[in-house]
Amino acid sequence: MSLPTCRLCAAELTRTFVDLGMSPPCEAILDADQIDGGETFYPLHVRVCPSCLLVQLPAYIPAEEIFSHYAYFSSYSDSWVAHARTFVDRAVQRRGLGSGSFVVEVASNDGYLLRHVRDRGIRCLGVEPAANVAQAALDDGIDTEICFLGEETGAGIAARHGRADLVVANNVFAHVPDIVDFARGLRALLSDDGCVTIEIPHLLRLVEGREYDTIYHEHYSYLSLLTTARVLAEAGLTVVDVDELPTHGGSLRTWSVPAESAGEPTAAVRKVLDDEAAAGLHTLDGHAGFGAAVAEVRNELVEFLIECSRKGATVAGYGAPGKGNTLLNHCGVRQDLLSFTVDRNPFKHGKFLPGTHIPVHPVERLAEERPDYVLILPWNLRAEIAEQLSYVRDWGGRLVVPLPALDVF
Repeated sequence: MSLPTCRLCAAELTRTFVDLGMSPPCEAILDADQIDGGETFYPLHVRVCPSCLLVQLPAYIPAEEIFSHYAYFSSYSDSWVAHARTFVDRAVQRRGLGSGSFVVEVASNDGYLLRHVRDRGIRCLGVEPAANVAQAALDDGIDTEICFLGEETGAGIAARHGRADLVVANNVFAHVPDIVDFARGLRALLSDDGCVTIEIPHLLRLVEGREYDTIYHEHYSYLSLLTTARVLAEAGLTVVDVDELPTHGGSLRTWSVPAESAGEPTAAVRKVLDDEAAAGLHTLDGHAGFGAAVAEVRNELVEFLIECSRKGATVAGYGAPGKGNTLLNHCGVRQDLLSFTVDRNPFKHGKFLPGTHIPVHPVERLAEERPDYVLILPWNLRAEIAEQLSYVRDWGGRLVVPLPALDVF
């Protein structure tokens, strides 16, 4: 059997970063009439390229199968909407955007970010492949093209709407199997004096925080600043600045411009690259050892849940994020250890998590059932969710996060 090849440089992927076994697609939430049927599980075997060091999951599932109809709506996270507003404020100031400017967001979801652009009187356009999610943006008056971005579609959009002063791609760069074609699509959308901003979960923080639940089939690449810059360079874009962000357990926001107009990068770029090098991420051998860290996370959570079961304590979940499904399936957690979970997204109510078949209820179910512990699956939103769930203490309940280390509080 031939080995998969790198999506950036085409080298054979001979080295394992981490192998999480088999798992169903993380957003393939089930209806009640599906739970007695079969499910397809795919490998979660992440490799690191021995040549260019891109950490990647082979495209076991085509992007069209995952993203054409999507269960995630960004507007259901208050902190994420606030994050978008803060970004728009900064980008407008930094790039001097005004009424004559044009902003395009790729993977614009339900318009959660572009509504802040629109409300400033700036022309904007979303590009979103999931028709069901894009419809929410259209209903809100956000002009949206429903398609996957690549060099060809990017050129077509630019021909119809003009080229953008700012192109935004938040938490999508890792979601595309042909990452080079996607980067070229970003360049096709951009004016020659414009800027592309990309937000990505940072591989350095994933390793440091043992954040393996961010590995799932819709995340095809796990990016450092080094590998991000290498991909963008293939599209004629140069990273000139970077922000370190707390989102998603630790992220980067890169600011890139056409290579022909790029000056010297800022000190922030050198600082992040130095941090990555110090952690070993600029060498192949420096990527070793993550599997042992993952096993420790699994053992901590499973031992806690088994102990709760032994003493008759009840545990429910909060949230039904994709990352939670990676965690629960890898740990072998089923309804006997986690009786149910709740979510603010009504799209998921009355349905069941893939693989584990744990039922999803409205948030009000927590107050009805009064579990002893509530496991926060979107742990990266710990502060926001802990505030929302402060009432759990009214009946003596406690909150739990599984990562970066198990914490009961």
